[in-house]
Amino acid sequence: MTTQGGSVLERVRGLVREVAKFGAVGGLGVLVNLGVFNLIRNTTDLQVVRASVIATIVAIATNYLGFRYFAYRDRAQNGRTREMALFAAFSAIGLVIENGVLYTATYGFGWDGPVASNVFKFIGIGTATVFRFWSYRSWVFKALPPVAPPAAAEPMPEPAPLPRPERRPEPRPEPEPANN
Repeated sequence: MTTQGGSVLERVRGLVREVAKFGAVGGLGVLVNLGVFNLIRNTTDLQVVRASVIATIVAIATNYLGFRYFAYRDRAQNGRTREMALFAAFSAIGLVIENGVLYTATYGFGWDGPVASNVFKFIGIGTATVFRFWSYRSWVFKALPPVAPPAAAEPMPEPAPLPRPERRPEPRPEPEPANN
């Protein structure tokens, strides 16, 4: 079974590769995010959600570089200003999702200990990641249209046979006069 962009198997393989690259960049982003979050929490008196927002912004900047130059390097690269604006907008929505989970746990339920903060920060990251994956691949790093396979070339017509040279009879030598 084939579809417009190739066989179903080829499309699934492409999606698996994309998810793996997105996951590699995102995994690094999670480490940056949690690392900066815990660094701020342990070295300052900032409130939990404020520390989380700062950590998320640092991770977003790191992730943009990873997505543009690794995960989606084969995608359209024209309109960089538009791409960055969309990335910032969708990342901001992801920031709200991510930190909304943490805010709800911290201020809605009073779960604000170090372990609870990290657990809900991680849950928020996971929830926002689903949104980010969809939005980045659909709107920010748009796939280039599939390259159409070259059209089947029409067979070359057989060349016309070369005209045969006119065959002229070879001149016969004149008989020599007989000497009698």
